[in-house]
Amino acid sequence: MAETLGLAASVIAVIDLSAKVTSRCSEYYGNVKNARDDIERLQREAQGLKATLERVQSLCDGPNGVKLQESQSLREGVEDCRKQLAQLETKLEPRRRNKLMSHYGIRALSWPIKSNDVDGVMKKLGNCKSNISFSLQVDQEVQILSLYQGTVLNRLRSVDNAAFDSHDEEHNARCYQGTRVELLRQINTWASNQGSECIFWLNGMAGTGKSTISRTVAQNFADKGDLGASFFFKRGEGDRGHAGLLITTIATQLVQKLPSLAPYVQTAIEADPVISTKALKQQFETLVLQPLGKMQRDLQESSRIVVVIDALDECDREEDVRIIIRLLSQVQRITSVRLKFFLTSRPELSIRVGFEDISGKYEGLALHQIPRHIVKEDISAFLEYELAIIRDDYNKSVTSNRQLPADWPGQANVQSLVRMAIPLFIFATTVCRFINDRKCGQPKDQLAKVLKYETRSQSSKLDITYLPVLDQLLIGVTSSERRGLVEEFQQVVGSIVILASPLSATSLDRLLGVPEGTVDSRTDLLHSVLSIPSRFDCPIRLLHLSFRDFLVDPEKRGINPFWVDEKDVHTKLATRCLQRLSISKYIKKDICDLQTPERPRADIDRQTIDSHLPPDIQYACQYWVYHLKEGGSIICDNEQVHNFLKYHFLHWLESLSLIGRLRESISMIDNLVAMVEQPNIDLEWNTAFETLEGHSGSVTSVAFSHESKLLASASSDCTIKVWDMAVGSLQQTLKGHSDWVRSVAFSHDSKLLASASHDNTIKVWDTATGLLQQTLKGHSNWVNSVTFSHDSKLLASASDDNTIKIWDTAIGSLQQTLKGHSSSLRSIAFSHNSKLLASASHDNTVKVWNTVTGSLQQTLEGHSDWVNSVAFSHDSKLLVSASHDNTIKVWDTATGLLQQTLKGHSNWVNSVAFSHDSKLLASASDDNTIKIWDAAAGSLRQTLEGHSNWVRSITFSYNSKLLASASDDKTIKIWDVTTGSLQQTLGYSNWVSLSFDITDSILITNVGSFKVERTKLPTLSESSQEATGKSNCQGLGICGPWITWNTQNLLWLPPDYRAFSSDISLSGSTIAIGCQSGKVLIIGFSSAILSTLR
Repeated sequence: MAETLGLAASVIAVIDLSAKVTSRCSEYYGNVKNARDDIERLQREAQGLKATLERVQSLCDGPNGVKLQESQSLREGVEDCRKQLAQLETKLEPRRRNKLMSHYGIRALSWPIKSNDVDGVMKKLGNCKSNISFSLQVDQEVQILSLYQGTVLNRLRSVDNAAFDSHDEEHNARCYQGTRVELLRQINTWASNQGSECIFWLNGMAGTGKSTISRTVAQNFADKGDLGASFFFKRGEGDRGHAGLLITTIATQLVQKLPSLAPYVQTAIEADPVISTKALKQQFETLVLQPLGKMQRDLQESSRIVVVIDALDECDREEDVRIIIRLLSQVQRITSVRLKFFLTSRPELSIRVGFEDISGKYEGLALHQIPRHIVKEDISAFLEYELAIIRDDYNKSVTSNRQLPADWPGQANVQSLVRMAIPLFIFATTVCRFINDRKCGQPKDQLAKVLKYETRSQSSKLDITYLPVLDQLLIGVTSSERRGLVEEFQQVVGSIVILASPLSATSLDRLLGVPEGTVDSRTDLLHSVLSIPSRFDCPIRLLHLSFRDFLVDPEKRGINPFWVDEKDVHTKLATRCLQRLSISKYIKKDICDLQTPERPRADIDRQTIDSHLPPDIQYACQYWVYHLKEGGSIICDNEQVHNFLKYHFLHWLESLSLIGRLRESISMIDNLVAMVEQPNIDLEWNTAFETLEGHSGSVTSVAFSHESKLLASASSDCTIKVWDMAVGSLQQTLKGHSDWVRSVAFSHDSKLLASASHDNTIKVWDTATGLLQQTLKGHSNWVNSVTFSHDSKLLASASDDNTIKIWDTAIGSLQQTLKGHSSSLRSIAFSHNSKLLASASHDNTVKVWNTVTGSLQQTLEGHSDWVNSVAFSHDSKLLVSASHDNTIKVWDTATGLLQQTLKGHSNWVNSVAFSHDSKLLASASDDNTIKIWDAAAGSLRQTLEGHSNWVRSITFSYNSKLLASASDDKTIKIWDVTTGSLQQTLGYSNWVSLSFDITDSILITNVGSFKVERTKLPTLSESSQEATGKSNCQGLGICGPWITWNTQNLLWLPPDYRAFSSDISLSGSTIAIGCQSGKVLIIGFSSAILSTLR
């Protein structure tokens, strides 16, 4: 019956049986007096069983009923229950003779079950109910787990076409049967060995078959159930060309493989919904390491999971590759599963260095180390197999008189091809495609074309791989036609190999602005090097990256007639992208014609988006900035880029939002800013100054970025502020610390900013986005100082726990803990070559450490009180220290001898710094002054006065022209080093910009204009009282850059749209603003929405 009925039908049948049993028991209960206790017990058990089954029936009818009916254990439990109830119902069936006896007045019923047997029946029915309940509980947990799994998979961004079994990889080769046997065995042994390293790195030059091996390895482990995830990098394939979604893709696939991982990954996503945008280290720890670590309690035994990552060298950022290698080496500590990573790449320098960083934590094999005779046998087997198929397929398609001989191409020709190929498998595959391309000629003729190149000893392996394919394009072409053909090739094929993501022939025609069909006709004879689909809307792809390498090789310029100028193609693509985007049909306000701007993007179906933004337009939106940057372009006023942004900037952002790429706009805009032509004037700091909203607490530390464009300040208000030094404006306020921030430092490349805090942590921030990248924990007390090494690879921190910690900046791991000071540390500094680290302590000493070994090199004694600050000269020959004893001391780093003692301050010296040319030395003191010294002579050059409280920190700009100081008076001051004049003060409570008109008689500010006397300028407080805008009002109003509602900030206004003085007019929920730019802005607000606001 169980086989013929589904679960739902079985449940109904069993419910019916339990009802009959209950009814029978009631009948007996009324007629049999001597067994009523047994009858009552049995009746209650049957009723309880019926209630359990009715619950199952309800769940079967619910939304998850289909999955529930697939449960084998539940079906077995219900079937067992049916058998028990059927047997019981049969026993309770009244017999005919009992009815006859009742005719004569004799009691008709007698209880048919002995009392001892009732206990057995009760136990069986109880077991049935327990088994069903347990199965139901397990199945519900599985469904909940499945729900978790689905939620995780929906919320994590992943690259589906990067997996080995994706459609994009479907037709790519695997190893032929009988080839690579020993190599595959070695890889399998590594994966099976519990004591082996967690990483296996297979490397080899372009075309040696690494990706083919990777696909084979992934398939083998998938067949065994051991494949956890796979990611095949591919340059020019959009998200497959970078590491941004590598970790999330691996995490997604691991959740599919290990459903019990889902709740932990789900928790991580809920804690940080934008984890996909965070640093690789944070992604890896949060989505992989931590969930796997928590999962160990759920697994009965350790299982093997292998992750395959192919073509690391095709990841576009070298620094990301090094981070990936370091991160993967950390999985050794996971005990819940034996997680292993199989990696392949070319042996590029950056990748070799990355593996050198984890020396001893990986196993490796270079394909060139495989004996030549094995490679020869494998290539020979491949060629014999493929050429035989080509011969047989050709013979089937032609008449007998045109057929190839049965032994074609012959052993001699095969061996010639083998000699030409070794060690490149890509030669063998390309040649076979070329010979099989009927558009180019018959197999026999095609083979002859290839063999002509055997004698070209001067040619490289890539030359003899690709020149036979390309040279045929020039056959029968006149010299005048040749130039046009080559130019068209460079335009079409050059674009195909340079594209950031592949496009179809139709889309590429449109993007390039060429007649429809041009791309198709130009690629007709290139099927052996390009994957050209039969469908017009499918993208054209490179079959192998080595074809791109061959075309753009700088050494082939002037030699290879098809050589592609990479920068030139990038520039032309950027131009064409902008031309396509400037067509008002596509990039415009309300791109999808929704007429409801507040509609969430998630509610717009993909078909609507694609119909308004065709593939070439989507490509242009995503990649025009990339092509512009790679082409080395400069953005100038009133040229193409400037004009596009002027008219379409918001439209462009809207399009990026629609296609799900808005997050990337931040980095795009940063790249655009970097490409803007710099004005050919010197910045005169004394022509204007700004007073900006500053810290609400003491400023404890300041630091310039390497190029002096940014200044970071730390404060007791628990924040870090980043200032734009070109205009003196606040760029970002970084929040995250829970106590005083004592120190800030930029990395040498200005991409990272580190902060040290009294909350015992160090935080590392992305300077471009302001996002927190890492939180480094390890100190047990206040962290007082932080500094980057000059190569930006290391970060050092000094703490009140008397230790210094050195961290790896790439992955945030602790490298060393230096111990030796007997009291808290106040300052640390790397030498310029990053080999030495100096530390200043409250034990009155300075110590110099070797950063490689962590050993103490010198202890410098001489100060009579706490040492607060240390700094190396740029050439690392001198070390300077500042102390509570009111002095500065200069030391020789080679000998440790004291060179000079500088006296002049009347109170504690808190900070000291060398100029970057090492000629000057600056010191900051509790006497509220900064002093500038001649580093060589030790003489005092200048005393800078202006702060009204202790000066905590100082730093030179990288051109040594400016000096920034931070004080307990809550200000940062910028000084001209040459003249000693104050250039800028950052720290007032309002933003005020000032400049004179051409007559010097009017002072123009963003809060009003004022007539001034040459003998006396009004103070800021006077000015602000004279030119106040409308604020502190109920209803709509203006307060600085904000439109307010009942004094609360409502809408921020860009500078061009801010009110000039008090030129505003109000009417109900509408406000009119006379803008500084000369425009009049009228904004209407919804009364209904305003009424909901406080």
